[in-house]
Amino acid sequence: MIDQDGYFGERVAARYDESSREMADPAVVEPAVDTLAQLADGGRALELGIGTGRIALPLAARGVPVHGIDLSRAMVARLREKPGGDAIGVTIGDFASTRVDASFSLAYIVFNTIMNLTTQAAQVACFRNVAAHLQPGGRFVVEVMMPDLRRLPPGQDVVPFHVSETRWAYDLYDVATQSMSSNYVEVVGGRGGFRSIPFRYVWPAELDLMAQLAGLHLQHRWAGWQREPFTSDSAQHVSVWEKPVLPD
Repeated sequence: MIDQDGYFGERVAARYDESSREMADPAVVEPAVDTLAQLADGGRALELGIGTGRIALPLAARGVPVHGIDLSRAMVARLREKPGGDAIGVTIGDFASTRVDASFSLAYIVFNTIMNLTTQAAQVACFRNVAAHLQPGGRFVVEVMMPDLRRLPPGQDVVPFHVSETRWAYDLYDVATQSMSSNYVEVVGGRGGFRSIPFRYVWPAELDLMAQLAGLHLQHRWAGWQREPFTSDSAQHVSVWEKPVLPD
């Protein structure tokens, strides 16, 4: 049963940092924070899906004022428990439509979170919502995976991405609808558990069209936070769109 926190309720929030600890490695976080701080250019930043603060806290520690939007009160409660968490403003709501009474020089969404919006209409709405929050010259940054469809032989719709003695995880794709889910089977204390989170994968060109509909234009596309060139073999991309500055 899905509660008001969506798929990131108390049970997931309680173990989220532990289950994604590799993403909290300084080698992963610091390049992202370096890039975001530079793109903020001394202004305020809006994080969509702020979660437990993996990026927001170190970014705020760099002197960038950060505000977040998140649907999950349980995840935000974990943010509040961390040093500096109380100083970060968070608005509870769906980041595709929730408005904050402020403008920002940077908005960003990391770690595939754009795919938590499970329809194309919601993803388009997200871009429009971001554009409404950005100052002229402001930027929107999205970090998201490239769909792993090349690993699917004919007739197969499952891609495993973690296998161990106590945990198995796999993605399930529906190519016709661009819907997918990440599924987890885990044994804790001799008891097994299962959870499934739905997503909608999205291609770079489709994101560019969403940006265009929102009045944004592509400024950069990299294969990662180290600003590596994006190629046909890239597993993910970090894309930056800019809101134009209107002539006087």
